[in-house]
Amino acid sequence: MSTYVAVVGPADARAEEIAAAREVGRLLAERGCIVVCGGLGGVMEAVAEGVRSAGGTSVGLLPGPTRFGANDALTVAIPTGLGQARNAIVVGSADGVIAVGGGWGTLSEVALARGADLPVVSIGGWDIRRDGSVDNELLIADTAAEAVTTLLELVGPPAP
Repeated sequence: MSTYVAVVGPADARAEEIAAAREVGRLLAERGCIVVCGGLGGVMEAVAEGVRSAGGTSVGLLPGPTRFGANDALTVAIPTGLGQARNAIVVGSADGVIAVGGGWGTLSEVALARGADLPVVSIGGWDIRRDGSVDNELLIADTAAEAVTTLLELVGPPAP
């Protein structure tokens, strides 16, 4: 069985976040992982493009009741009709999470993952508590390669 990795991040991503997400997708696909995302644009589209470039599988869990708005790079697009509540399914279907950048939706996915005791590695996203201290349970990576390597070490081999 494959390892499932959720890659989360903003739809209004910056150029460096797009580049990082694309590289994360490529690296995960090369390692045989199934990539799950929110299925729209920005980080979600970039990670799916990276997966596709390496011949892998990406699954987009869409917020609406139809496939309208799904990015063209996805292997599978699943409409949920759940709006932002679909974030719980994105995270819940994964063995671990890589967050690229950060917005409020990304923060919700990081919180859901940590609440479920899933490992999260963040590239350029949320890592600061209100008091300014760094969250020691959220791992920070500087590069896509570091994020992928760190997460896959944490999740270990796929369950049978």
